[in-house]
Amino acid sequence: MTSPDTRRTATTSADETDLPPLRIALVSLDDGPPGHDGPDAPPALHAAGSHVAALATSMAKAGHTVTVYVRADNPKQEPVTGAAARLTVVRVPAGPPRELAPEDLVEHLGEFGSHLAAHWTRRPPDVVHAHYWSAGIAAALAAREAKVPVVQTFQALSAPADTGVPAQRSKLERLVGREAVRVAATSSVEADELIRRGIPRSMISIVPCGVDPEHFTPDGPVAERGAAHRLVCVGDLVPHKGFDTAIRALRALPDTELVLVGGTKSGPEARRLFALARAEGVADRVHLMGPLSDAELPALLRSADALVCCPTEEPFGLTVSAAMACETAVVASEVGVLGDLVIDGVTGRLVPPEDPEALAKVLAHVLADPVTAQSYGAAGRDRVRARYSWDRVAEDTVRLYRQAITEFA
Repeated sequence: MTSPDTRRTATTSADETDLPPLRIALVSLDDGPPGHDGPDAPPALHAAGSHVAALATSMAKAGHTVTVYVRADNPKQEPVTGAAARLTVVRVPAGPPRELAPEDLVEHLGEFGSHLAAHWTRRPPDVVHAHYWSAGIAAALAAREAKVPVVQTFQALSAPADTGVPAQRSKLERLVGREAVRVAATSSVEADELIRRGIPRSMISIVPCGVDPEHFTPDGPVAERGAAHRLVCVGDLVPHKGFDTAIRALRALPDTELVLVGGTKSGPEARRLFALARAEGVADRVHLMGPLSDAELPALLRSADALVCCPTEEPFGLTVSAAMACETAVVASEVGVLGDLVIDGVTGRLVPPEDPEALAKVLAHVLADPVTAQSYGAAGRDRVRARYSWDRVAEDTVRLYRQAITEFA
């Protein structure tokens, strides 16, 4: 497996403060898309949209001029500026001005790319950074005409079980990756998968998603709880999030409540989970809160003995980094980015996916030893502040941009 530390991002020999600011173009077809965590996750944890918005804001605050290009999907939306006018959102007309399903966006990529090319030939950016494979197609077409380098982030790669996307998406991802000067993977697992798909190892750097450690902090209000111990799971209610594994583990954890954040009680996955809780005899200790706002989530995370994150796949890990920033112990499946985020036995614990017995055993140890749980929390926050704050991620990303510019010249 690719090491997340040794190949985490590109580096430059010069100090960043000695280098001129860049003109950066970020491309994301959707304006604040819900991403992998779904529309019912807290706004700060909307994976793809959160990543682009936070990255753009941090880079603009650092003095770079950042333009975010999104598809115009609402005719009433106005242009957006921020960070002392160094951050601008340009809404590009491509297709009908309404939200479209992913499979319906493909036919409008040419139009989107033509508008980008017109913008960039008039005033070329120093570098283009495309987010998601479809944005990468439009960015590659436009950048070739404007003669500017492209950095590609896929956010989430296709999988055999994917639905509602073009049948040839995997091939398109490989073509988009090869067309870019550099590819930024969000985890070592994604980097290894990109290599398997034919992207040269030398093109890939690891730049993770970030978190705001000034918003997610250990200090502040703490939500009330109704049992001696509290476990929290956060994310959209979809099967791959593994909430069912946490419910099955709860049977072996007396005096412990499980709070599920995200989704609605009326959805099919909620009904399935409640039926499972009844079958396991823990229905009175499973609480579905629905989605929480960004302002409400830190208080809930502070109230937990541990955040439980046990999905079968996870490209972002935003809930884990948020909990770590709040100094809450984390117990997570060793899948996707979680193997990078959590150092087993130091910042939390890693368990096999879909193994409620193993999960229950580890959680029992964490709940019985609050001193160790607190040490996981403190080490987790230290790790987040050092490696996963948005300022650090933005700094690493700009270094990658400079490397791409040099290689493209």
